[in-house]
Amino acid sequence: MLKWALIFLVISLISGFLGFSGISAATATIAKFLFFLFLVIFLVFLVLALMAGGAVM
Repeated sequence: MLKWALIFLVISLISGFLGFSGISAATATIAKFLFFLFLVIFLVFLVLALMAGGAVM
């Protein structure tokens, strides 16, 4: 998912440089959404791993 966020970020930067502001804004929004979704999923799995690690000890 982080890979897709970076891909959309690069597309956004290239389209912004070429003057396609509508496409640039749309892909930047998608990149932000995917990044924050990745961050939330990462934190959920981190908390679950810490809780499971504490149960083993």
